[in-house]
Amino acid sequence: MMNLPSAREVYQKIAANIGQVMQGQSAATRKLLAALASGGHVLLEDFPGTGKTTLAKALARSIDARFKRVQFTPDLLPSDILGVSIFNQRVQEFQFHEGPVFTNILLADEINRASPRTQSALLEAMGEAQVSVDGERRHLAELFFVVATQNPVEFRGTYPLPEAQMDRFAMQFTLGYVQSAEEVAVLTAQASHHPLDALQPCVTLAEVVGLKNAAQNVRISEELKRYIVDLTGATRTTTGVQLGASPRASIALMKAAQALALFDGLEFVTPEQIQELAEPVIAHRLVMEPQARFSGLTARGVVEGVVKRIKVPA
Repeated sequence: MMNLPSAREVYQKIAANIGQVMQGQSAATRKLLAALASGGHVLLEDFPGTGKTTLAKALARSIDARFKRVQFTPDLLPSDILGVSIFNQRVQEFQFHEGPVFTNILLADEINRASPRTQSALLEAMGEAQVSVDGERRHLAELFFVVATQNPVEFRGTYPLPEAQMDRFAMQFTLGYVQSAEEVAVLTAQASHHPLDALQPCVTLAEVVGLKNAAQNVRISEELKRYIVDLTGATRTTTGVQLGASPRASIALMKAAQALALFDGLEFVTPEQIQELAEPVIAHRLVMEPQARFSGLTARGVVEGVVKRIKVPA
């Protein structure tokens, strides 16, 4: 079993490696790695060109693991993701050809450009680390991490992800635009070549699995579990919210907070880690009533209000 200092060192190595490519995105990297260490999946929503795909690739190249990318398009089929059985004339039987979902890190690029039918092909894979093809259940790798990107829903040619799909993502967050000085550093770094080309793996697959196991062993008190349940529960009774956060949100928040505590060198979770992650873990799962949206109330605003309102356990 990997001890806490060793697990934290694995996190620091990956974060430093990604930092060579992603200027000024340490907060986004921290959230991404918290999702990885907690066994969740990440949805990056932002405008084109902000570095969503680069961040996912930088993570994949930092780990000595299998990486696949799927570019989602309107004509993409579920079999293009999961795989397909093809009849082999020579041996007179069907043989299964694995799709890109059989990997360690999967980049689902522009996921909201595919049809809902194709989007839903990932539901079972993300929820249960398995896929059912031709009536047969096939298990995915011990480390299976989906980083999906999407352009804002208002963009042409996009299909909004269904609620069940959104609930499968442990976190959703944006990268945003970096400061001017950092953007100048990006231009300098890419003047002759892309920094991604020189990025080498800095940790093994076994070390990442050890990081995940270590995060699970970070202590969290019953009072803080109650605090998490109070936060998610409050979204279900807030005015303007049609559908509140599910128990899956509570579990994701607890596990991600354990990972952050490990990153911070703590053996136990504190309220600060829960509050830091409340918005990226909970907000994307809320379905707002139409009239609430017209009045300017957002899911993010609801979560911020709940965090301010719910009393922190002493």
